Amino acid sequence: MAKRDYYEVLGVPKNADADTLKKQYRKKALELHPDRNPGDKAAEEKFKEAAEAYDVLSDPDKRAKYDRFGHAGLEGAGGGGGFQGMDMDDILRRFGFDSDDIFGEFFGGGRRGGFGGNRPRGERGSNLRIRVKLTLEEIATGVNKKIKVRKQVPCSTCSGSGARDKASVDTCGTCRGSGMVNRVTQTPFGVMQTAVQCPTCHGAGTTVKNPCNVCKGDGRVFGEETIDVDIPGGVHEGIQLSMSGKGNAGAKGGQPGDLLITIEEVPHEEFTREGNNVVHELFLNIADAALGTKIEVPTLDGKARITVPAGTQSGKIFRLKDKGLPSVQSYERGDQLIHVNVWTPKKLNDEEKRLLERLKEMPNFKPNPGKEDRSFFDRVKDVFG
Repeated sequence: MAKRDYYEVLGVPKNADADTLKKQYRKKALELHPDRNPGDKAAEEKFKEAAEAYDVLSDPDKRAKYDRFGHAGLEGAGGGGGFQGMDMDDILRRFGFDSDDIFGEFFGGGRRGGFGGNRPRGERGSNLRIRVKLTLEEIATGVNKKIKVRKQVPCSTCSGSGARDKASVDTCGTCRGSGMVNRVTQTPFGVMQTAVQCPTCHGAGTTVKNPCNVCKGDGRVFGEETIDVDIPGGVHEGIQLSMSGKGNAGAKGGQPGDLLITIEEVPHEEFTREGNNVVHELFLNIADAALGTKIEVPTLDGKARITVPAGTQSGKIFRLKDKGLPSVQSYERGDQLIHVNVWTPKKLNDEEKRLLERLKEMPNFKPNPGKEDRSFFDRVKDVFG
C-alpha cells in the first residue's frame, strides 16, 4: 500500500513551522495513543504513521529531501520508518516527549485510569542530554565510547527510598498506597475522570516520616557514572541517539530518565562530507596534470594510489567506490570523491617566466575545450544528482 503524504498524515500545510508540527504531532499522539484505544491495531498503526511523518518533517534535511523527491528521496537516507516493533512510549521519548506529558497537557495531568496499567512508583528522573564528538574515521566504522557522566544517582545510604530506615516509611493516606488519585475534569466532550499522580506522595505510594540524612528524603544524590555508548557507523552531525534508563535517577525510587546523545562531527583536515560521500581536494601542478602521473591520496582507512591521466583538467572528479561512509539504515556505503585542482604558481623566477613565455605560444597551450570539458556544476550534478 502506498504511503500517505506526511503533511496529510499530520494535518498541516506544507509551510508549517516547527511549533505547528510539534503541536499537531502532540495532538495526534494523544488521539491515537494505545492508552486511549486499547486493542485497536488500526490506531496503533496510525500512531506509528504519525511518528514517521513527524520524524521526517521535524528534521530540516529529511524534510528538504521529502519536499523535493517525495518518499523516494528518503530511501537509504535514514528517513521514514524504523518504528515497527518499538514500544509507543519509546517512540514518544525518541522525540523528547513523555506519555504523561502528552496526557497531562490536554487533560490536566496523568493517564486515564484503567488504560495505563500499573504506574511506576516515585517520580521518573529527567532525561540527560550530552554531546559526543566523533571523527570521520570513527563515523566510518562505528565506535564504542566510555563516557563519564555527572548526574543524579540513587542514594546508596537509603537505596533510593529517601527514608532513614524501614520504620520511617508509611503508606500514603491520600492515595492509600496506589500512587494515583482520581480527578474529575470538565472538557468540551463532557465530564472526564482521570487518574493523576498523587499530590501528597508524588506517585510513590508512601510517605517518609524520617528522611535519609544523606539525600534529605529525595532518594538520590549527585554522582558520576561511566557509560558504554555504542555508536553505529554512518551517524551525522545533529543526529540524536537514546539510551533508555541511563539519564538522571528518579526521586524516591522512581524510574530513571533516558540519556540523549547528540552527535558532533569533528572537522577533518583532508575530507569534507557530502551525505555518505567524502570529498578530498587534490592539488596538482601544471606538469603533472598535462603529462599524467600516479599519486597517493588519503582515504578514511589508509592510502590509495590513483592514476591521473595526461591532460587532466582542473575540476575533474575521480571516484573511489565504497571508500566513503556507511548508511545508518542500510548496508549501502558512500564513495570517496577526489576533486582535482590544477595549481597555478603565484610566484615565478626569471627562468620559469621564460619557459612559460615560450610555452604559451605553442598551439597545444591555447585553450580548446571540447564537449567533454563541461562546467564544474554539470560534473557536480552528475555526482550528487
